[in-house]
Amino acid sequence: MSKIVKAIQDDYPDDFSYCYGCGRLNENGHHFRTGWDGDQTVTFHKPHVAYTAIPGFVYGGLIASFIDCHGTGSASLALHRKNGYEPGDGVDAPRFVTASLEVKFIKPTPQNVTLKAIGSVEEIHPKKFKVHTKVFADDVCCAKAEVIAAVMPDTFNDKG
Repeated sequence: MSKIVKAIQDDYPDDFSYCYGCGRLNENGHHFRTGWDGDQTVTFHKPHVAYTAIPGFVYGGLIASFIDCHGTGSASLALHRKNGYEPGDGVDAPRFVTASLEVKFIKPTPQNVTLKAIGSVEEIHPKKFKVHTKVFADDVCCAKAEVIAAVMPDTFNDKG
């Protein structure tokens, strides 16, 4: 599988769908989409050649961004499911922000390969989730990460 049919980002409220990584309304963004694959979360992305570190390899900042959005999307999926919903149910999904991001680069990430982030989610507080993620290029693990995602504070609704 290399395409997410029902992604949590499709259910984010419009006001919170402009993230450069995963915002469906950001014309210039990456449009990362995260969905369920059994009890794990999954996101796919084929980086554009513009995200080159050195010829043939992907820039690590893009990998961190990919993991970041996969983590917040995974937390949103988990809380949405806990609340009795799945992507595509027509209910606005909860929005998360990153409280912490720890990335360990295992191997250089090759270009011209669709990357696959696989996550497992654990609730550590009613408003915080820990997402363990591995990023694969083909069958090779290139990065491992831990994201702590927090429910977006109400103050983000202030356009101040």
